[in-house]
Amino acid sequence: MTVPDTATSERADIAGASRVVVKVGSSSLTTPDGEIDGMRIGALAAALAARRQDGGQVVLVSSGAIASGLAPLGLPRRPRDLATQQAAASVGQGLLIARYTAAFARHGNRTGQVLLSADDLMRRTHYRNAQRTLDRLLELGVLPVVNENDTVATDEIRFGDNDRLAALVAHVTRAGALILLSDVDGLYDGDPRRGEAQRITEVRDRADLEGIRLGRGLKAGQGTQDNQKAQGIGGMATKVEAAMIASAAGIPTVVADAASAATALCGGPVGTYFAAARGRRPATRLLWLKHAAVAHGSLRLDHGAVEAVVKRRASLLPAGITGVEGTFDAGDPVNLCDENGTIVARGLVNYDATEIPGLMGRSTRWLASKLGPEYEREVVHRDDLVIVLAVLAGGMPPAPSCRRCCRRCPGRCQGRGSAGGRTGRRPPGRRSRPRRGTCRSADPGTGSTSPGRPWPRS
Repeated sequence: MTVPDTATSERADIAGASRVVVKVGSSSLTTPDGEIDGMRIGALAAALAARRQDGGQVVLVSSGAIASGLAPLGLPRRPRDLATQQAAASVGQGLLIARYTAAFARHGNRTGQVLLSADDLMRRTHYRNAQRTLDRLLELGVLPVVNENDTVATDEIRFGDNDRLAALVAHVTRAGALILLSDVDGLYDGDPRRGEAQRITEVRDRADLEGIRLGRGLKAGQGTQDNQKAQGIGGMATKVEAAMIASAAGIPTVVADAASAATALCGGPVGTYFAAARGRRPATRLLWLKHAAVAHGSLRLDHGAVEAVVKRRASLLPAGITGVEGTFDAGDPVNLCDENGTIVARGLVNYDATEIPGLMGRSTRWLASKLGPEYEREVVHRDDLVIVLAVLAGGMPPAPSCRRCCRRCPGRCQGRGSAGGRTGRRPPGRRSRPRRGTCRSADPGTGSTSPGRPWPRS
């Protein structure tokens, strides 16, 4: 697991990356009293300016807006309520970007502020706009300073920490490397404050992390014996998670301390190096769905739908849904669960929660014929869906056979290429009695496999 420090040449992908995303945490920018440390910002600016002078492009993801606003507002610690956090971010963000602007100007670099929310990297049109803005800033020779839009983000739509944000920004900007800077000089196989612990210099896959307990960190203002005004909200666990998100997308990552920023950017043997995985990069919104999205509800699927979604990577159609929970709107992330309630996938839903009960058990063709062509669409399209449970233990369990239905069950009689969806060749409402087994038709009077739910009138 722990290997000798690698030579600079072995991190050539870091040193040779034409575009690098660098994330710095609040604890690396503030004094023990919680105020912005001009010397630390100056040192970081010098390291990033040197990388730009060598011909590379740099995107800085910086925490510190809320921490920067504590002292001007006379707040002794990070507030617990969301409204005061947003107020502190509103005051602190201006102070933070002013310091960066001045620090980079001393090296002849221009900066531009970019504030992002979770929505900006989840919805297709939003992240395309974010991508175009960041690309254009870099083309114009501007160094973007990115932060989460804490002044408007709520608990339901926030990244939670800027480590994840940095990993997603690295993917959005098609960066060649990601550097995560904090007050810790890498990942250790134990707590270095409580005895002997060795720094892990390289991680190739998740197997290298087995048996390692990762700290979750403290929120700004929460006191410890060592630091009565801790400013960062992310611990080593969030950094490792972000590093794995980036490396899985083909982006090599280094977790190091802020003092080693220049060495890390040059591919030097500092911190912990996470090697990039091979293969095609996934879509950004799929990275968000899998690693950072908060589901607003869940859909319960029958066996055929689970098999189609997990094994055939198919879209989810109304016919495969047996239940709905939560309150959500079209476009929100939802969990897809099997009959036992196990989450197998997550996706962006195309219907409101109130619409789905009336659609369950029906084919899209039948719905279109009764309600209009706008209902001939998937509940969750396969392009907006990620598998959370990639391989079911022991394979898919056998489903009961369907009598008076077809000999190709389960699943196959419910449409090809779509999860649990019937083809519509024999509308379920034509039968007077429900079919047996998993391919049972919806009750003709309600349009639902659960009796008593009203059917929307056309």
